[in-house]
Amino acid sequence: MPREVGKRIGMLVLLLAVLWGLWEGWRYVGIELDLTWPFPVNDTTMPHLHDIVHALFQPAQVNGPWLLTLLWHDSLFTLKESVLGFVLGTIVGFAIAVVLAESQVLERGFIPYIVASQTIPLLAIAPMVVVGLGTKGVTDWVSVSILAAYLTFFPVAIGALRGLQSADPRAVELMRSYAAGRWRILWKLRVPSSVPFLFSAFRIAAPLAIVGAIISEPAASIQGGLGGAIVNFSQYYTIEPQELWATNIIAALLGIGFFLLILLAEKLIVRRPPEQIA
Repeated sequence: MPREVGKRIGMLVLLLAVLWGLWEGWRYVGIELDLTWPFPVNDTTMPHLHDIVHALFQPAQVNGPWLLTLLWHDSLFTLKESVLGFVLGTIVGFAIAVVLAESQVLERGFIPYIVASQTIPLLAIAPMVVVGLGTKGVTDWVSVSILAAYLTFFPVAIGALRGLQSADPRAVELMRSYAAGRWRILWKLRVPSSVPFLFSAFRIAAPLAIVGAIISEPAASIQGGLGGAIVNFSQYYTIEPQELWATNIIAALLGIGFFLLILLAEKLIVRRPPEQIA
């Protein structure tokens, strides 16, 4: 076990070193050759990675706390919104999957509309959702969570539907022969069969919840999350680009962390891959 952990840590360090080398190498080549495609390479578009890391341990404002401290609190706020959005999206997506799994007519009729719902840009509906829910007394951060759920429910609905339909037809017929009702078949057979598929969907939905929250925070005029921090630091991008880059890195790490948390839960709960459940 310690050897396996050490191997994983070593691979992570190697990966980070390779990424660091690629970044600095491309930066050097771009500046030396004055590259302009796909974007001009300079100290603004590609600051040194050590400058970005160094910015995390510098005050974002005069006599203020470290940038890392500010981003830590912003990350916790965004994580709160994302977790609620993930939970809401999971509940809605699973409920849709249960209904569609019980009727092929409903499945064929509603799946195209569910797919089409994901083609609507989140930025287009975010202000309407925030303003509309605000008139009903819903706080801004809950509105952001609902917008995050909008991105989350789709992969959960599709994954859960596939999982519910993966139950062995012979087992379904056997339970029906014992006069088992639809709800008993659902909870005793179909739901356990869908668990691996659900976690596959969760792995996609978790980062989407983070992205949805970050994108929606500016529409809700929230300054306490990573979305607000990105908008704030983008105003000073030309003179302090490393602060915006540092914020983007923290946002990426938050999404990766949420993904790894789902992956850990999957390893603890799921014992068999989907293809072995049939």
